[in-house]
Amino acid sequence: MENKNTINTTENYDKDMKHAEVYEMLDEMSVKLESYNDYPKSATKNAKRARKWKEENGTACGTRVGWTRSSQIADSKPISRDTIARVASFKRHQQHKDVPYSEGCGGLMWDAWGGTEMIEWAINKLKQLKKNK
Repeated sequence: MENKNTINTTENYDKDMKHAEVYEMLDEMSVKLESYNDYPKSATKNAKRARKWKEENGTACGTRVGWTRSSQIADSKPISRDTIARVASFKRHQQHKDVPYSEGCGGLMWDAWGGTEMIEWAINKLKQLKKNK
């Protein structure tokens, strides 16, 4: 007898992977339209630090989308308005930002997404873009 939870988990994983691929494709298309890379250098440093820790220690933290975002930020790649909105929405995880990397996912993923500097930049950038429209 198959374990129903395993099937659901596998189906959800496959679905998440497909969603991640679609988001990556949309991000690539959006970058060609209008994109920004004027985010703080400290955000890039935060993302690089998280990526380095992941490479050296391994982790099950984060999603493919989250690590893709981390890569974009670490490499100072231009990001679309939609991606900026996703970064701004990551603020909901702020309460976990002080969890040490070795003790959970909170601090690691907060830094992977560029940390406080990146989240604040994204929120302010959205306000600026709305005002300029």
